[in-house]
Amino acid sequence: MSDDRRALVLGGGGLTGVAWMYGLLAGLLADGVDLRDADLVVGTSAGSVVGANLAVGRDPAALARTQLAAPSGEIAAALGLRLAVRYGLAALAGPRDATRVRARIGRLALEAETVPEADRIAVIRSRLDGADWPADRDLRVTAVDAHTGAFRAFGRDDGVELATAVAASCAVPGVWPPVTATGTRWIDGGARSAANADLAAGTAASSSSRRSPWGSAGPGRRGCRPRRSARWPGSPSSSRTGVRAGRSAATRSTRPAVPRRRGPAGRRRRTSPPRSHGSGAEPGPHSRPRRIPRAGMSARRCG
Repeated sequence: MSDDRRALVLGGGGLTGVAWMYGLLAGLLADGVDLRDADLVVGTSAGSVVGANLAVGRDPAALARTQLAAPSGEIAAALGLRLAVRYGLAALAGPRDATRVRARIGRLALEAETVPEADRIAVIRSRLDGADWPADRDLRVTAVDAHTGAFRAFGRDDGVELATAVAASCAVPGVWPPVTATGTRWIDGGARSAANADLAAGTAASSSSRRSPWGSAGPGRRGCRPRRSARWPGSPSSSRTGVRAGRSAATRSTRPAVPRRRGPAGRRRRTSPPRSHGSGAEPGPHSRPRRIPRAGMSARRCG
């Protein structure tokens, strides 16, 4: 792949993610940025729906307007706490190798009771309005083999209908049925990574774009800093930034040393620093700096 090619990477996020990405793409187009010009489009889960419609040249503004209409032909489903616990158990109940973890999650998907596979593919086909693989750009739709945990990115030369490939990429384990293609069954490409952005390696970095409704840190409570990146069990972990460790070190460095002395029983006991009284008292040599909440953070503890 030549370095001058541009890539657009679209990650997961469910129906909320589909609406969010359509709105973002429509806003960028209104400001003169048309991401339909990308040479490579990588779609994972919800991103595969958006990427497929974008790759065939559909107007993002028109697609965004469809999200304002009453839902038609969709099947209601939800990913609850019980299923999330089952994901965690699948990740811990055996070797931690990423491929094996994905295979265990795939086994969970194969055993789950869901709607018929044909009904689910029909829903996806309606979202794509019958579109087929684009001939003028490279569209990759990600999925994971439910039996082996192997990862694959479907393309137009793989002999798989576009709606089938997208349904496979959107097959959330335990929520939607695994999709049959190429002699096996497939689950959500997000089981490997929320965006699978490594498929865009080699493209022009300045023109590559990753779009996800949760950003890089995953969903979090309003006013709270997310604790870690949201990802499937067994997916490639992102590198730690060390921000929290750096903040702790900086806090420790600002605290003055407090002398210690031994008590009667030989235990080391901290001597209490002198407390100042009155609103106009100056801070003493042992006073600790006040904690000032950062802008955008809630004063309550983020759980």
